[in-house]
Amino acid sequence: MDIMATKTITITLDAYKKLRAKKASNESFTDIILKLTRKKNTLDYIRSLKTNTELADNIGKNDAGNKKSKTQKVDL
Repeated sequence: MDIMATKTITITLDAYKKLRAKKASNESFTDIILKLTRKKNTLDYIRSLKTNTELADNIGKNDAGNKKSKTQKVDL
């Protein structure tokens, strides 16, 4: 048996509507609040925008390639 503590909060109607709009039908408000407030890396953030997954994938590939690169000292 899971016991879950609860806390009542007050938010504006505008904030409630925006939160409800982000929520999927199978998600609770707790689920969406936790999802929106978790720490994300840049790539996860870009993917969460759902505007251009191709861009996010390319950034991810570029990032992976940069990790394999070696830096070199250059005298100018």
